[in-house]
Amino acid sequence: MNEKRSTTEQAEAGSQAGQPAKRLLPPRVAALRQKLAQKAKQEPRFRFYSLYGGVMDQDTLAAAWARVSSNGGAPGVDGVRIEELLRREDGASKLLQELRQELKDKTYRPKPVRRVYIPKANGKQRPLGIPTVKDRVAQMAVLLILEPIFEADFQDCSYGFRPGRSAHQALEEIRQQLLQGKTLVYDADLKGYFDSIPHDKLMACVRMRVVDGAVLRLIQLWLEAPVVEPPDQPNDKPRITRNGKGTPQGGVISPLLANIYLHWFDKVFHSAKGPAHWANARLVRYADDFVVLARYQSEQLREYIEGKLEGWLGLEINREKTKVVNVREQSLDFLGYSFFYVNSRVIPGTKVLSMRPSKKAVQRQKEALRRLTGRQSNCVPVPELIGRINRQMRGWGNYFGHGYWKDAFSEINEHVQTRMRTHLRNRSQRAYRAPAGTTLYAHLRQLGLTLLRGSVSVK
Repeated sequence: MNEKRSTTEQAEAGSQAGQPAKRLLPPRVAALRQKLAQKAKQEPRFRFYSLYGGVMDQDTLAAAWARVSSNGGAPGVDGVRIEELLRREDGASKLLQELRQELKDKTYRPKPVRRVYIPKANGKQRPLGIPTVKDRVAQMAVLLILEPIFEADFQDCSYGFRPGRSAHQALEEIRQQLLQGKTLVYDADLKGYFDSIPHDKLMACVRMRVVDGAVLRLIQLWLEAPVVEPPDQPNDKPRITRNGKGTPQGGVISPLLANIYLHWFDKVFHSAKGPAHWANARLVRYADDFVVLARYQSEQLREYIEGKLEGWLGLEINREKTKVVNVREQSLDFLGYSFFYVNSRVIPGTKVLSMRPSKKAVQRQKEALRRLTGRQSNCVPVPELIGRINRQMRGWGNYFGHGYWKDAFSEINEHVQTRMRTHLRNRSQRAYRAPAGTTLYAHLRQLGLTLLRGSVSVK
């Protein structure tokens, strides 16, 4: 299972080295997406009524399978793994034939979603919903058709889970706004956003652009799919629950649906009567994580934000975590980075804006390396273990090699070398020693251990 714990960690994971790149789409699918995007852009009020044929098209389903299979992931309630389908001679083709026939006959019904819980940094657990492989392919097919339509509407302030947009772009926008003097920041936290989106309001947002009943029915089926909870005790039966709200975090189409819903907050924020005009405020959003930057944080601005999110959209703001940050006096943490002012080394008596990996991000990387080099890794061949560590280091370095990275990289480099020294000495009863005339750290580099340096990691 992909280790995706929060929006911040998903943003970090998006830059992990070794993650499969999105494959090129078949020409017919790419052409259809381009036509849909052009139509949506040219006619902002047009409602698309004939999309289902594109969803069940053979090329669309093949492209959906290619993306789902390259992304990997855990099995759903049926226990079928992507690797298993790839091993079978006709595994993928049989799945696609069955799915296409079910879509054509309109007999397709998604299986329940398998609920898993993964630990959060604060000791709590985050719920993920894992659909079956077949359901993920169906969701991806719908995503391929709907994405260009809604992309034509989305605002520039939105950066999360969108083609051609990234966490680094969001971070750079924040940096630019801070440099322009908007150093009072409303740092928002939505409580359980993915699990709290009202279905009726979400479907109303989708229908603003899509009126194809067959496509809307598919989305409704996925939203209402039962959830299989893990048993409380080993011998207990799994519990099946239903929820009238939310879109499972872990579903292929969930990020798009989440963006569609919060798009309406983006839209009113930038409307003629929104705070982008009367408060000269700037909104930067990455999925459900967002900040509002302004020179002044008035009561009117806070009431507007909270009224729209809670009173209008029916969401809940986590008051314990939501705060107003004065970046000239405090640190602003967003997507794994910290923004704060430090004393200038060049001009004494002045302060400059610094953007660097946050303390929590460094700690999470240390914990990840600690897990990789723990006791359970004693039986892993050293070259294989170093390969795993290198992938983790490269991914982290690629994401955090922006801004001021030097101190964080040095800390991580020291940590991984210390962990490897301890690991090698604990692998057997005989103490591990580097070859004569070579330090242990030099020997680790000879074995291929990756260290962080600059905007990329190097050996």
